Amino acid sequence: MATASGHGRPRKPEVVDAIGREWLDRTCRRQARAVCRPSMSEIDFRRAQAPDLPAIVALLADDALGAGREDASTPLAPSYLDAFRAIDADPNQLLAVAVEAGQVVGTLQLSFIPGISRKGAWRGQIEGVRVARHRRFGGVGKRMFEWAVEECRSRNCSFVQLTTDKSRQEAHAFYERLGFIASHLGYRMGL
Repeated sequence: MATASGHGRPRKPEVVDAIGREWLDRTCRRQARAVCRPSMSEIDFRRAQAPDLPAIVALLADDALGAGREDASTPLAPSYLDAFRAIDADPNQLLAVAVEAGQVVGTLQLSFIPGISRKGAWRGQIEGVRVARHRRFGGVGKRMFEWAVEECRSRNCSFVQLTTDKSRQEAHAFYERLGFIASHLGYRMGL
């Protein structure tokens, strides 16, 4: 029977369970939830295929910003399939998915951009990053970025860059933990 310190008077199982839950709660807070999530099963990263499109759009729509600009209703708007075809036909574009147990649990788009500046350097641009709500904070995003950076290396990119909405403070912290530096200020203009 369990004891408080491994010796002495035995504790009741419900007391041990409460102590275990308290320890787990403290550990989870201390280790940024790393031990709170179930262990990661096999995740495969691959080029997205047309049948993945509804899942990709659903991931893009599943946050505060995406909910206002995406439409995950089915059938999907034809513009999504048109965009998918254009991306898929372009050798410098890679729409990727993370697949776990046959389900799409993450997506991102990689663009390989040639440039004259920096002595003709290629750069990898990461966009449209999303992880399924039930898999967030479990390491999927980190593994997706590791995979994406390796894809950029394999294409001889000199560096990897990304843009992110100013309101995504948690994402900013995540990118910095991965080694990205907030080195530039971006602008855009709607057309």
